[in-house]
Amino acid sequence: MTFVPVVFLLGTIPAGYAVDDIPPPVDADYSFASYHAKTVVNGNVVDYSRTFEVRELSVPVDKAEDLRKFYRTIASDERNTVVLKPIP
Repeated sequence: MTFVPVVFLLGTIPAGYAVDDIPPPVDADYSFASYHAKTVVNGNVVDYSRTFEVRELSVPVDKAEDLRKFYRTIASDERNTVVLKPIP
């Protein structure tokens, strides 16, 4: 069974501001699940997309550490921000 929610968010950069920093792309791929996220700036629009694919509903105990790493990667990515700066 595979469940793949896909999220796309678009945001317009306010007039008088420019992007100073964007989060790095994230690619976490394990046998039980995968997570991919990226942020792209196109003109004055910030485009954020991510996919979360569940491949196995039950994860064996011997993969518990990988599962922790996987969810920590997602949690870290969800705290990332796009940094804007005023245009002089």
